[in-house]
Amino acid sequence: MTRRPRTLVLLATTIGLAALGVAGTGATSASAATVIDGPVGLGTAAPYSVLGASTVTNTGPTVVTGDVGVSPGTAITGFDGAPGGTVSGTIHRGDAVADRAQDATTTAYDTAASLTPTTTGLTELNGRSLAPGVYRGDFLQLAGGGALTLAGDADSVWVFQAGSTLTIGDASRITITGGASSCNVFWQVGSSATIGSAAQFQGTVLARQSITATTGATVAGRLLARAGAVTLDTNTITAPTGCPADGTTTETTAPEITSGTPSSGTVGTEYSFPVTATGSPAPTYTATGLPDGLTIDSTTGVVSGTPTTAGTTTVTVTADNGTAPADTATYVITIRPAATASAVPSAAPSATSSTTPGATTPAGGPSATTVPVVGGGTGELAYTGSGSVLPGSLAAAALVLTGAVVLTARTRRRRGQTR
Repeated sequence: MTRRPRTLVLLATTIGLAALGVAGTGATSASAATVIDGPVGLGTAAPYSVLGASTVTNTGPTVVTGDVGVSPGTAITGFDGAPGGTVSGTIHRGDAVADRAQDATTTAYDTAASLTPTTTGLTELNGRSLAPGVYRGDFLQLAGGGALTLAGDADSVWVFQAGSTLTIGDASRITITGGASSCNVFWQVGSSATIGSAAQFQGTVLARQSITATTGATVAGRLLARAGAVTLDTNTITAPTGCPADGTTTETTAPEITSGTPSSGTVGTEYSFPVTATGSPAPTYTATGLPDGLTIDSTTGVVSGTPTTAGTTTVTVTADNGTAPADTATYVITIRPAATASAVPSAAPSATSSTTPGATTPAGGPSATTVPVVGGGTGELAYTGSGSVLPGSLAAAALVLTGAVVLTARTRRRRGQTR
């Protein structure tokens, strides 16, 4: 099932265009509840913190909370007196109990390996925050000093499938959030696993071959090797307790984006639009086509930033929590140009009079004459006999008209004298 994108048309921003109405179309989102198998069943291997096939070897004051066993081999060393390790549970050296635990480990390994991955091609785990699911890679590694976050709830399950090796770097750490538990984290390893010095590891390792925990590594989980040895050195290994029973199921719900129309923004002004979605566990967010200057927070879904370019952009947001199908929504976000101050022209230019300061009337010339000054100003502009403010043709016409008036006046005076 696919979700028709929401297309939200906001206001047009081109100067001189009329504003468009807001329109939107959408359909009910595809939201499927997917029931997945709960924790991988460990059966009689569940009480073991450490279980090897050939040998279990320890150096230093390792502390193991849970059972330690080996089968079909019989050698377990480094737990016999100071400064050796301590075991809170029972040690089983090649007995029937350890043999049955190895059978249960093989079953759990095969179950984990048979699961269909929700994500493939995974290699480097550093810096990732992963939702519950099944993750596969040819080999898996967590870089030295790196961090991996598993974000879910009490029912969340993670299965990691390493085709060959698992390498956890020195001083790296795995953090589980949201009430999730190391009970439900499983590492199926095609060959061997190594947990680096001072690393903080979580989950149950199901290795086809051997497992090595180097100096100072801590494990909240189990180290179970099917065919090889388990080697320890001053470690703290604690099998999880209170885990769900074998066969427990949990329900996850595909995400559905529920946020409505985004607001428009303005260049240079801080912008924020929260994308919201339902789903269990909580989804993470990605977006393409965001306006310049905006980003989306992968955890909260908030689109924010300061826009730098005006225009209308189509943005596609995806919410995904590892349960198919992921949901997408398409938005159209409009960024307006930054506001600018501009003078509004009057309906018609005003005409006022202005006088040039210090101007004098030429001797014998006409008295000061006022002429309109277009576009503002005050006072009168004096006539100086040259440099008329009128265009050449108008000035000539004015002179002709003035001469005609003078001539007419003289003629009238002569006539009066002859009478």
